[in-house]
Amino acid sequence: MAILAGLLSFVSTLLTLALRRFVPRRALSTTEAAGFFHPYTNDGGGGERVLWCAVRAVQELCPGLPCAVFTGDAEATPDGLAARALDRFGVRLLLPPQVVHLNRRKWIEASMYPHFTMIGQSLGSVYLAWEALTKFTPQFYFDTSGYAFTYPLARLFGCKVISYTHYPTISSDMVDRVKQRNSMYNNNSRISASIWLSRCKILYYTIFSWLYGLVGSCAHLVMVNSSWTRSHIVNTWKVPERTKRVYPPCDTSALQMLPLERSVTPPILISVAQFRPEKAHGLQLEAFALALQRLDPDFLKPKLQFVGSCRNKEDLERLQKLKNRSMELHIDELVEFHKDISYRDLVQLLGGAIAGLHSMTDEHFGISVVEYMAAAAIPIAHKSAGPMMDIVLDEDGHQTGFLASEKEEFAEAILEVLRMPEPERQEMAAAARKRAQRFSEQRFHEDFTEVVRPVLLGQF
Repeated sequence: MAILAGLLSFVSTLLTLALRRFVPRRALSTTEAAGFFHPYTNDGGGGERVLWCAVRAVQELCPGLPCAVFTGDAEATPDGLAARALDRFGVRLLLPPQVVHLNRRKWIEASMYPHFTMIGQSLGSVYLAWEALTKFTPQFYFDTSGYAFTYPLARLFGCKVISYTHYPTISSDMVDRVKQRNSMYNNNSRISASIWLSRCKILYYTIFSWLYGLVGSCAHLVMVNSSWTRSHIVNTWKVPERTKRVYPPCDTSALQMLPLERSVTPPILISVAQFRPEKAHGLQLEAFALALQRLDPDFLKPKLQFVGSCRNKEDLERLQKLKNRSMELHIDELVEFHKDISYRDLVQLLGGAIAGLHSMTDEHFGISVVEYMAAAAIPIAHKSAGPMMDIVLDEDGHQTGFLASEKEEFAEAILEVLRMPEPERQEMAAAARKRAQRFSEQRFHEDFTEVVRPVLLGQF
């Protein structure tokens, strides 16, 4: 490992020296500022919460250091972004951030690359970062969206590169799925059905993984959001001494104030996630329908509330398909959809739920799972990665939720929560709430500040 890490460092240094001649001379002089590369500032997900909490932490640590956000959202304004941070996430910035508008965001859209999507988006991110850094070159370049291929370029421009990585672009788990020829959102059935195509994809993944390790090793500081992510990043980027685990900020303060008691007329299940393919909303819908079939006839039928945001046309189409599927299953009267709601409305919905559903395989962390626990909604989460390794663990010897992998397991967990006596449900909810305190915004602020202080204050 040490030899490979040294090789990656040597190659990245040569690459930096070779390409530095192409950087405009005026761009080699950085501005004393912190720039946050976050092309989508309206996605409403956990990544955006990290962005605003990180901006606030930097503002508090270095009050005189201007903060700028690189965004492809044309309508974004300093005051508008500050208002969004407060309204959507409850994060009050000390000052509105500067805004650097990007016009080439389409080059990081997955729709631009029907094939070889990962490498296409990665190279597209370099093109986008070139636009960003030629417009404004900060002394500190924060990547809060996972565009590792931009790191060598940022170093060419003279920036200190600080990464907050939510999940690896490629991991050994992804490679294993291709080897096992499992069909998923990142491995379609046509490829999984073909030995030859699967072997070609394994080769593609191997080459991409090497490149990913090379560019990732260019970061001066790497923060990761979970034990699962850290293990994969260290394995690929080979910079364990620069890789720190900083759990993402979860709003546990407002949610902790919600009462443990819940109305069960009717009992409500909630699902909070962006309407993206990997979130596997369809699995939740199918499991809910199965649970309804097995529920005692005299039991009051529960409701399922889907809450999430849509980034683009594809997400909107995905949401419509979920609505259509609920009608096909004849459960549409028991299923609600809430799109792009405010933070205040989200808290209100969480306060009425007895359980929260999560079904993404290898979710790097799972902020929504922590939000369920803080809100006293018992989590029913996918048995993998962040929820399994960091979140849904016993607290003081008490169970804090359920883990499931298949539709049958999710349905059984739903039924167990529905049939649970109220005192038992409150006991589990209280244990889950206590565990959620480990992932608070205050904890993120403390850990993030401790990790970035040496870099920002020149002790690196």
